[in-house]
Amino acid sequence: MEIEIKRDYYLEQLIKRKNNDLIKVITGIRRCGKSFLLRRLFKKHLTESGIDESHIIEMAFDLFDNIDYRDPKLFYPWAREQIKDDKPYYFLLDEVQMLGEFVSVLNGLADQKNCDVYVTGSNAKFLSKDIATEFGGRGDEIRMYPLSFSEFMSVYDGNRYDGWNEYVSYGGIPLVVLAETEEQKMALLDNLLKETYIRDIVKRNKIRNIGEMEALLDVLASAIGALTNPNKLQKTFRSVSKSKITATTITKYIEYLEDAFMIEEANRYDIKGKSYIGTPMKYYFMDMGLRNARINYRQMEVTHSMENVIYNELRMRGFRVDVGNLNIVERGKDGKPVKKQLEVDFICNKGSKKYYIQSAYMLGTEEKVAQEIRPFLKINDSFKKIVITSDTPKPFYNDDGIMMMNVFDFLLKPDLISHF
Repeated sequence: MEIEIKRDYYLEQLIKRKNNDLIKVITGIRRCGKSFLLRRLFKKHLTESGIDESHIIEMAFDLFDNIDYRDPKLFYPWAREQIKDDKPYYFLLDEVQMLGEFVSVLNGLADQKNCDVYVTGSNAKFLSKDIATEFGGRGDEIRMYPLSFSEFMSVYDGNRYDGWNEYVSYGGIPLVVLAETEEQKMALLDNLLKETYIRDIVKRNKIRNIGEMEALLDVLASAIGALTNPNKLQKTFRSVSKSKITATTITKYIEYLEDAFMIEEANRYDIKGKSYIGTPMKYYFMDMGLRNARINYRQMEVTHSMENVIYNELRMRGFRVDVGNLNIVERGKDGKPVKKQLEVDFICNKGSKKYYIQSAYMLGTEEKVAQEIRPFLKINDSFKKIVITSDTPKPFYNDDGIMMMNVFDFLLKPDLISHF
């Protein structure tokens, strides 16, 4: 029996946007479930809502059978021919970046009064980072991620502790999650990395020195949650492998990896100065399985893994996430002022909501607790401050008004941070 993983959060996003006169664009890393969401779950919703199948028009541009329709001069007339009456038509178009002149084609379809257009795409360069501008103000982006821990647990047969170990090891790509053995999961991740993601990036960007780009991927995978920048990375390459790679080339490769939704950049924000700092920044992997497969399941420190999972969870929930920087002056042992920099792992913003979050795998001692909450005590605003750990039994507020909570409560109860 086929297991169907519910993606209710994303389905709800599509349903809310029905018939809003905008082009709905589902973006995200390849194999994260975009096609399944659009052509299985959303189509099922449409038919159950009483939409006749003849008014649901599908096209998957990545299939060989449809290769001719990548030509806009063939596809657009075909699409127009499907519209035979005044009732609403729903166009579900998969991997639309493969369609030539797709912006003009989609705008043309959306211009029809009874057409509601939904597309998926796996590349941010073609589907501009500012989709609203790309489609002349008519684009509406739904960003999709691999399975969250909560979605993962909905199909995992076991307790949450074993589930956590599997999730941080092999990630949330649905195809991998549904594989039965560890050997199958590892083989799938290895194959996806080489045959889908890296091959795609190399081909699309005409990369000549594949080894260089893969070496950069290894360095980034080893340094999740660490501050870095292209100049630092260049020095690493020069000292470790005597490479002559330039900072400009490194910047370009990072952009390619971001365009393929493999990694994401978290910028530093000066909390007191209320401005972005620029470099260095942090990079997080969109899927822990791909990250671990890249470095052969070495360096799987649970502290960094937990930080990456929390970052992804916040992004899945629609938060903009920055790394907080706090410049303070304290008296040294000799009584003289000493400048220090403190870090807040995440500053999360969504509308009027704002949270400061520290990821601390184990608190253990009073000293460790003091170290984690120290930056919070220097921030003079009333936004909620949260420490997420693996060893807090249940959520509580400490004497300083800081919320302490368990990582499982954070991941499995999405409303807890705002309602507790």
